[in-house]
Amino acid sequence: MSETISLLSKLITYPSITPQECGIYTLLKDFLSPLNQHYTTHIIEQENQGVKNLFWIALPRHITIENQTENQTLHSKNLEGLMHLCFAGHIDVVPAGEGWDNDPFSGQVKEGIMYGRGTQDMKSGVSAFMCAIKDFLLQDSLSSSPMPFALSILLTSDEEGEGTYGTKVMLDQLKTLGILPHFCIVAEPTATEKSGDTLKIGRRGSLNGILRIKGKQGHVAYPEKCLNPVEILGHKLGDLAGINLDNGDENFTPSKLIITDIRGGMEVVNVTPNELKIMFNVRFSPASSEDSIRSYVQEVLGNISYDLELKTSSLPFITSRDSKLITHLSQVISHLYTFTPTLSTSGGTSDARFFAAFGVEVVELGVPNDRIHAINERVSCQDVENLYQIFRNLLQSFYLSNPKE
Repeated sequence: MSETISLLSKLITYPSITPQECGIYTLLKDFLSPLNQHYTTHIIEQENQGVKNLFWIALPRHITIENQTENQTLHSKNLEGLMHLCFAGHIDVVPAGEGWDNDPFSGQVKEGIMYGRGTQDMKSGVSAFMCAIKDFLLQDSLSSSPMPFALSILLTSDEEGEGTYGTKVMLDQLKTLGILPHFCIVAEPTATEKSGDTLKIGRRGSLNGILRIKGKQGHVAYPEKCLNPVEILGHKLGDLAGINLDNGDENFTPSKLIITDIRGGMEVVNVTPNELKIMFNVRFSPASSEDSIRSYVQEVLGNISYDLELKTSSLPFITSRDSKLITHLSQVISHLYTFTPTLSTSGGTSDARFFAAFGVEVVELGVPNDRIHAINERVSCQDVENLYQIFRNLLQSFYLSNPKE
């Protein structure tokens, strides 16, 4: 069993259901500890409301922090003029639920497949980049030409939850210190069939809405005395549900309003409802915004009586297709395998949005996602090994393309 698969199996045995960290950071810090004799490394840890975050960074061998103490704060002057590449992810998982064929926290391998909660989402990604970073740095430590960039890891135990105290909070601190990364790879499971076949270069924004149509309750035998909100909405529903709100662009599909729940009345057949409540979500491209979505809904509803609540949970973002990070990744994957990765913005939200909001060039890349959050979640060990190879070769690519001291 390779070190990558062995580490993944260990990670699965920690039942780190959001926001629990369960001691994983101690395991990972110990895993990286052999690097301390070769590099100046620095660790920042945070804990808030049960959420734990970890930031680890290795500086090139020619850079030292004078009079370093355990509590000394890393400062921007330590990274001045250096490119900073970060690998990020989450160690928390969703609850396992019932009906598994095996213990969901066993990390058991059968016929080249590892089973367990988090095997795809996303402890496989964490294991792959941890091993790639360790192997790259150990090799670099023997080289006469030192690594010409700073290399870091950012982990949180609050991605599957609200994300309030997770990645964003750590990025706030890194910004204050002046050490935000220039580039970041978030190792979320993005692949369709095999590791590396899809790069997420951006994400749509997400907006949640609640619409309440006001009516007047009454007896169905006297409809003239009632004001039925179902009838009020009536033909207008077709102008809301599933309608494209813009035309999208080369990177994004059109924004669309999707109704997720409609309810009203008292589950009886002889009383009209007093109110109709509709819940919906809009995944939107940069061509739309909360204001434009609100304006569209208001235009459709006209002068009927209603209340409308909108809340944007994330904004759309895009990393340029010809950016340095995407170019390197595409070249590495095409060289290793017989395909060129698809560049996509589909799917749900992730912590990549926080990096983008801080101006970091970010891409998501990981193993297939066909079993995420499912009973008997599993991952091919070969896909994990392939992801390791992509990350390892990417580091070498960055090493060769940056000027050495």
